[in-house]
Amino acid sequence: MKAFVVDVNVAIVANGRALQADDKCRMACLEALKTIIYHGMIVLDDGMRILKEYMDNLSMSGEPGVGDIFMKWVWENQAFAERCEQVPLVCKENDPENFMIFPEDPDLRAFDRSDRKYAAVALASSKNPLLLNAVDTDWWHHREAFERNGVRFNFLCPQHMHNIMAGEIS
Repeated sequence: MKAFVVDVNVAIVANGRALQADDKCRMACLEALKTIIYHGMIVLDDGMRILKEYMDNLSMSGEPGVGDIFMKWVWENQAFAERCEQVPLVCKENDPENFMIFPEDPDLRAFDRSDRKYAAVALASSKNPLLLNAVDTDWWHHREAFERNGVRFNFLCPQHMHNIMAGEIS
């Protein structure tokens, strides 16, 4: 069973709540979340950092969107080892958004601190997960450094990454 770390922006796009995402992007997010729900597993941290971010941005009721259905699925499956791997993350001293496992790569110093938990979970996992991203360009800007350090990606909406890299407005 394939394992995935899912940045919350994927579920937000699936819910139709990201104005910068086109229809192709939204469909890619919908399909990715459905694949996880029916055939995959999610990787979370044991301190509920990722789950809390999901809860802050998605509906626990599972309605009205596919991102919310994903939220409800994660909540209901977090205790089942065959559907959810929970990995421990150790914070660096006095820094709750930085983790011992996060790479000490100078090219990652400027990476969004609030998203470091996703990379740390991907690196701590025994399942070699893919990290899914939809429209967060910070992942794109730092992808080479992350890949050099062992994080694998699936950019669900590469058309938005390329447009931003080219200086166009998407």
